[in-house]
Amino acid sequence: MTNNKSTTGWELQRDFKHRIQPLVEHAPWVLRITEHKDKPVPVFVVKERFSPEEEPQKKGKARGKGVLRDRGLLYGQSLRRCLPVIRTIIGGVCDDAGIPLDLQRFIKNGRITFRGNLPLDEEAGAKLSLIFKLQERVKDMDRVELIAWRVQRFSREEAAYWLTRATQYGEAASRWARSGMRIMLGGQPGDKAVLDMIEKLRR
Repeated sequence: MTNNKSTTGWELQRDFKHRIQPLVEHAPWVLRITEHKDKPVPVFVVKERFSPEEEPQKKGKARGKGVLRDRGLLYGQSLRRCLPVIRTIIGGVCDDAGIPLDLQRFIKNGRITFRGNLPLDEEAGAKLSLIFKLQERVKDMDRVELIAWRVQRFSREEAAYWLTRATQYGEAASRWARSGMRIMLGGQPGDKAVLDMIEKLRR
């Protein structure tokens, strides 16, 4: 008798190798699931691909094919609280033919064993980057989760706009924007309405 769990795992590996992994090379965003020595495993890193024209010109060298740059990091308790939101966001990523890639299969709610890169579209990349950025310095996990659910509700255009506001207006202005957005999306520390809003968004 065939072991269903083994068959499922094998099919997942095959689908990743033949259908998903080839898309990583040209995807505008990438979610890397990895390990860092100084952080709980796994570590989620969202990366954005910059075109050759945007790469810094190295003296005497031609421009390459583009480069991936880190745009946010998530791990530990924040990752556990945001995992259902992340699964929802990456579950909407499709291939060029509009067929869902079902990327959420690689990060189940239990123990995450997958290590590697998953291709993201512009919407998923911007949303994850914004969530990863905004959760920094927030100690209240209820607020972290609320921020994540509310960003998940953004349209592609809204996510791109707010990510730009939070990262590309200079160090001080971007920091102020992130601080304001944490309150706008996650409320004030200790606000009892935070839990009520989370329950509504989880449904």
